[in-house]
Amino acid sequence: MSRAGRSLTAALLAALCALGAAGLAGCAPEPGDVAAEGTAPKTPAPTPTPDPDPDPEPPPAPRPGAGPPCPTDHCVSVAFAGDFLFHPGLWRPFEVPLTEAGERFDFAPLFAGARAYLDRADLAIYQQETPLAEADGKYSGYPLFNTPREVAGAAKGVGFDVATTASNHSVDMGSEGLVRTLDALDEAGLAHTGTYRAEGERDVPLIVEANDAKVAIITSTYGLNGNFNEFDWQVDFSGTDFDLDIDRAIAKARKARELGADLVIGVQHNGVEYWSEPSDSQVADAHALMDSGEFDFMYSHHSHSIQPFEFYDGHWINYGTGNFISESAPKERRVNNEFLLSRVQFAEQPDGSWDATDLAWAAATNTQAGEYRWCSVASDGPQGECQWAEFDADVRERTRTTVESMGAAEHGLHEWLLSEE
Repeated sequence: MSRAGRSLTAALLAALCALGAAGLAGCAPEPGDVAAEGTAPKTPAPTPTPDPDPDPEPPPAPRPGAGPPCPTDHCVSVAFAGDFLFHPGLWRPFEVPLTEAGERFDFAPLFAGARAYLDRADLAIYQQETPLAEADGKYSGYPLFNTPREVAGAAKGVGFDVATTASNHSVDMGSEGLVRTLDALDEAGLAHTGTYRAEGERDVPLIVEANDAKVAIITSTYGLNGNFNEFDWQVDFSGTDFDLDIDRAIAKARKARELGADLVIGVQHNGVEYWSEPSDSQVADAHALMDSGEFDFMYSHHSHSIQPFEFYDGHWINYGTGNFISESAPKERRVNNEFLLSRVQFAEQPDGSWDATDLAWAAATNTQAGEYRWCSVASDGPQGECQWAEFDADVRERTRTTVESMGAAEHGLHEWLLSEE
């Protein structure tokens, strides 16, 4: 073949090879193809795989919390009680010789019966209705209260964690008594909200942690009995009697959410004294709070009487806790001596929201064996007879009728029985 023919043939072969006819004789082998006759095919290099994480993050451990079985992986339960209402006949039986710690009263026996209940909650709140006195104070009852400060230590000792302090008696002892009360609560290790030492504190929501949940407590009172608060920022009070300043409460709840609160609980000091049903204004105020979408639960005190629970638009309201403890009252005011201790359980859902999944109540009264004692009259009788069988049963059934009177039992409200936990 001539040189020109050989050149033409080579050019044609190169063109065919470029078009992908690599299998033709004379084409250069591609990577992985047979390089030459008698040579084994090349094996493609393996694709590297990333090394497994040597310390993988373990899934979070379940956090069921105290109380009833948790329906999800994370629950928190909150116990709540009403007014600590101390008249002289209630504190005098608990006077003791002055201790080395400077204490003149021992209220531990008075509260002891509640411990078994509070041990079954992650967080417990009560209402410090009255100012606390000096260590060697001039104690007084109605109408201007000045209560032994040892009450705070006893409340902490039995299992309470938070005291709400906004009430119609917040400034019975003026600014000095208000600050003294906060000092006593601090010394006892109790968180508190409702009254304040300095300007600006009222606008900061109280957020406490319980079983890895952040719980905000927002409170206010309907009035101050006409007493003078030196500064308008000293008390969660609108400044106008019978006005709970719902807008302020909602704004404070919204701020709590911005600060990371998982749950927001509203606590109102309002109602008509010794009534067993909520007033129209109580219902309107409670519904306004819940309609805001900022509150997960709310309850009220002040009436010194137990009032119903309501399941409203998917959320719970208790219109009246009654007292937690008080001196015996005349028969016509027997509601003053019918106490209520309740607990709500919240469960975190897969989307991060929280639902109230259990709500329980325990009725109590205040004497046992002729002495003042907080004493449960629950049907499983955790403390035996409080007064006598018929009396105890009557308190319990009156309480049941009241708390269920707005249909709450149909939505799961039930008696709190220690024997079932």
